[in-house]
Amino acid sequence: MLLYETNSKLVQKGQIFVAIKGHTVDGHKYINEAISNGASKVVGEEDLELPIPYEKVNDSQEYLKEVIANTYSDKLKKLKIIGVTGTNGKTTSCYLIYEILEQLGENAAYLGTIGYYHNDEFIEVNNTTPDILTLYKLLIHAIESNVSYFVMEVSSHSLYEERIKGLTFDAVGFTNLTEDHLDFHKNMEGYLQSKLKILNYLKKDHFILINNDDEYAKYFKESSNYLTYGMTGDFEIVNYEIKPDHTVINFKYQNKNYNVQTNLTSLFNIYNYLNAIGILSTLGFNISDIINITKNIYPPKGRCETYKKDNSYIVVDYAHTPDAVLKVITSYQDIPHHHLITILGCGGDRDAFKRPIMGNIATTLSDHVIFTNDNPRNEDETHIMNDIIKDNKRDNYEIIYDREEAIKKGIDLLEDEDILLILGKGHENYQIIKGVKYHLDDALIVKKYIN
Repeated sequence: MLLYETNSKLVQKGQIFVAIKGHTVDGHKYINEAISNGASKVVGEEDLELPIPYEKVNDSQEYLKEVIANTYSDKLKKLKIIGVTGTNGKTTSCYLIYEILEQLGENAAYLGTIGYYHNDEFIEVNNTTPDILTLYKLLIHAIESNVSYFVMEVSSHSLYEERIKGLTFDAVGFTNLTEDHLDFHKNMEGYLQSKLKILNYLKKDHFILINNDDEYAKYFKESSNYLTYGMTGDFEIVNYEIKPDHTVINFKYQNKNYNVQTNLTSLFNIYNYLNAIGILSTLGFNISDIINITKNIYPPKGRCETYKKDNSYIVVDYAHTPDAVLKVITSYQDIPHHHLITILGCGGDRDAFKRPIMGNIATTLSDHVIFTNDNPRNEDETHIMNDIIKDNKRDNYEIIYDREEAIKKGIDLLEDEDILLILGKGHENYQIIKGVKYHLDDALIVKKYIN
């Protein structure tokens, strides 16, 4: 248990309650509840007289970041922390590293978009990189569970907001930088500058692995210690063969050729695999040992999660940005198939600029597209859909707002050797419509319907 808490309901006797004014909730309204639950002190921004010690600060969020980092960062020295940043590929790269470490006999934990994983333990998290208090709770919990390697996704938001304050990374990876979160960062320059902050957290003389084929790679090479991967680079893709349910990769490192068959599919997952293998090699792990256990490594939930129906394939993937949608569809275009069908939507209350771009990519590269709801949240579904289709040059699409019905229709359309791509939600098991959260799991719908 950490000494500090921001949720009044979770306060235990002796803890210090920090009242934070958030976007939707003001913690000052719950001070009495925190005191009733046993808080020994309260920290806040308002002038208050309380029956227990109270400290007024200018910014309670900044206070929390400082005090958490100062109090607990030394305790993290027992952990080797690996961080991966980038627009797409963070989840798969990190999860692969986590799985490989486990297969090599190391005690490892993973934290990212799909939650916290350690052995058979799973803890749900709300953000790719959670707030600093939640993050440190999980880090300390990992130490108490004798974890040696902590593998985590590092989002641009968390870097900008210093949620990882006090951490130092033993290795980091950069996957790519493409348009996303511009409603937050305003432009690509702001987005890039947030991502580059990860270099400030890398331990001296340790390495960052950089996707050499990304146009923003040069900015991350300002770090003196880096290795690259891609069609050119230190970990060089020589050739590959992609099948609907596996990929054979031939790559070269330090003038030595390696061959490996993975349970992954698509070109971008070759990049994710090389990112993982490169990071682990900088930490002293043997490449041949990693290759030998790769047959036991599988993609995380909702990342090119593949199901076979007769002689056709159904793929569930989290792709929800223009670049990710482009990469997923083009990857499956390269696999011999009859028809390629795509199901796609866009989230509400988020960057609307990417909607027509994603719509055009889908209709241009697919034989047929079913546009459906993603997470409309509080936005009108017809408004989102109009944005998606407004610049469409082709008429090879239909609209089915009900996502479950759209998935079933997509499956019904499958003929021999067709591929169905269900994009956008991946691992998510919910859908938010008019602010209400409903249970919805793309993969579960697929499994139930084809069985």
